[in-house]
Amino acid sequence: MAFYRQVGEVPPKRHTQFRKPDGGLYYEELMGEEGFSSDSSLLYHAGVPSALVDSQVWDLPDLATVPNHPLTPRHLKLHDLFTDTSKSNAVEDRRLVLGNGDVRISYVVAEQPSPYYRNAIGDECVYVEKGSATVETVFGVLNAVEGDYVIIPRATTHRWLPGPDGVHAYAIEGNSHIAPPKRYLSRYGQFLEHSPYCERDLHPTTEPFVEEGTDVEVLVKHRGNGPGGIVGTRMTYATHPFDVVGWDGCLYPYTFNVSDFEPITGRVHQPPPVHQVFEGYNFVVCNFVPRKVDYHPLSVPVPYYHSNVDSDEVMFYCGGDYEARKGSGIGLGSISLHPGGYAHGPQPSAIEASLGAERFEELAVMVDTFRPLELGEGGQAADDGVYAWTWAGRRKN
Repeated sequence: MAFYRQVGEVPPKRHTQFRKPDGGLYYEELMGEEGFSSDSSLLYHAGVPSALVDSQVWDLPDLATVPNHPLTPRHLKLHDLFTDTSKSNAVEDRRLVLGNGDVRISYVVAEQPSPYYRNAIGDECVYVEKGSATVETVFGVLNAVEGDYVIIPRATTHRWLPGPDGVHAYAIEGNSHIAPPKRYLSRYGQFLEHSPYCERDLHPTTEPFVEEGTDVEVLVKHRGNGPGGIVGTRMTYATHPFDVVGWDGCLYPYTFNVSDFEPITGRVHQPPPVHQVFEGYNFVVCNFVPRKVDYHPLSVPVPYYHSNVDSDEVMFYCGGDYEARKGSGIGLGSISLHPGGYAHGPQPSAIEASLGAERFEELAVMVDTFRPLELGEGGQAADDGVYAWTWAGRRKN
């Protein structure tokens, strides 16, 4: 995300002395990607950012997965996963729905503040389905509202403070970085004219957020020999990690609201890549937003049947009325999983019903993965068990 920003106080020259009002030095931290060879930011701390005083095991939520075998399309009802949310937080109480070696998809409904946390496995793209949250980070504060994607770079210390109505969050955790698609960007990183959004639609932090404290605990998710190669550690720091008086660079957290995505439409049905919003290694994120639909006189506005021979398709329905799934029991809070090796498309009744439509009022977030997805404990618990047979209207006895 090569879009330079400066927030707070920084020295006129990088890697030079930068002194506090009392004459002591601020501590410069370079936070960078790909071994000093890609985007980075410089953060200026009042305390030593590596001053640990304790390190203990953090027992992660259940991250084990089981194969989708025999191969089956599935309908997962995420709203069934949480009933009492009064004690839940947006970090420790995520329930793993689907995952593979490249990406994990979790869901959580939370009302309580989370612990301080950082994901050292990869970037997080958290979609706010409902409610709101203040996301405090080492870079400053983000205000997340319904429809926001919250993009948090790998190893960014942060915490979630839900708003008065809590927060419903759909967390896409990569084992890589998550960024706008390369085809939307110039070779220098500027959004191009054909992109469905641009720099004005991104909302990073605007001022430093400084806290004081000692012996501050941070939960760290990192590489190890646990399920999916992931383990957790509770690191305790001598001084508060939110002690950054200024930073500058091209690496930072930000929000992007789905309502700022400008849909690309055409005379006949457009393929899913026109809906893409982000990409990671071996997966993409798309969104389907309210839009005018195909205007050829013989157009069929719902998707044609298609075989994703290289990918699994995960659709999260989070607003409006999704036209292609009418008659299948899918509603708000549903996920449909259509695995590679299986031809899928609209319910038969939805095809005729869509003819002549001029506009679709639907909102969905889609993740396509290029390695097969397995079911987490949340996905197994939310499976309706009957979706696979809805096209035929019956199951073989």
